[in-house]
Amino acid sequence: MGNKTEKIKIKGEELLAKVKSIVKEGNARKITILNKGEKEIMSFPITIGVVGVVLAPIFAAVGAVAALVTECTILVERKETKGDVIDL
Repeated sequence: MGNKTEKIKIKGEELLAKVKSIVKEGNARKITILNKGEKEIMSFPITIGVVGVVLAPIFAAVGAVAALVTECTILVERKETKGDVIDL
């Protein structure tokens, strides 16, 4: 099974809460944050079993980015599961 990518447009003030929510879901492999012009601001892998202490610096960086941007896009790379539908 491969990976699928989800694209989420979001306001800067909602960024940190959304990233925390994605991490909590547990099926994300990588999160990339793009600015309004679709240029990559930051990207980080999510490892299975990562604890809050390890994620704290990442959340701090995401919070700093959120303070600087008004609009951004989150790309979430997720592992496909057997029940996923793939558009061709």
